[in-house]
Amino acid sequence: MTSTTRGTLYTVSAPSGAGKTSLVKALIESSDQVLVSVSHTTRPIRPGEHDGVNYHFVDRARFQQMISEDAFLEYAEVFGNYYGTSKSWVQDTLNNGCDVILEIDWQGAHQIKQLVPDAIAIFILPPSQSALRERLTNRGQDDNAVIDQRMAEAVSEMSHYAEGDYLVINDEFDAALDDLKVILRSVRLSRSSQTMQHRDLLTELLR
Repeated sequence: MTSTTRGTLYTVSAPSGAGKTSLVKALIESSDQVLVSVSHTTRPIRPGEHDGVNYHFVDRARFQQMISEDAFLEYAEVFGNYYGTSKSWVQDTLNNGCDVILEIDWQGAHQIKQLVPDAIAIFILPPSQSALRERLTNRGQDDNAVIDQRMAEAVSEMSHYAEGDYLVINDEFDAALDDLKVILRSVRLSRSSQTMQHRDLLTELLR
């Protein structure tokens, strides 16, 4: 990308177990033109996590100060902990020509769409409820009661798929990853993106 090309903001939403995090990680690793936003959070750091990599870990007082400073593009309180997306980091990264991906739930994606109308919303779905339950079970992290709760939450989350601009079914991982790459490629080839990137060429061609 040239310095005159502004990046695109994407939101990627999916129910737990649909493979969103793995797909986004693989997408980021396959391109140097895409970055994933690292959220700020007040929740405690977990074993194996690293500050600035998984999250920017801050205390509640610092987070509330950042709210008062209008530092977040969006933020929410989930199960007693705050999560927020840095407004300045997103704006600077987009201005530098890189695309930015926000891994976010449907409510956050809706909030972003209202604030940034040209953001692209992508929704990832599993191929079936049974496949989703199997993936949640195979994690080995939760008992049946918790899995039942997660399934109920997933159905509620999936009901908002129509708010996405693009829909990816993660049945086969590599195929779903290719779909994500095609979406980003198609947006870069849109008339508005190409006009911005090739302004001098278009001026020359029409002289």
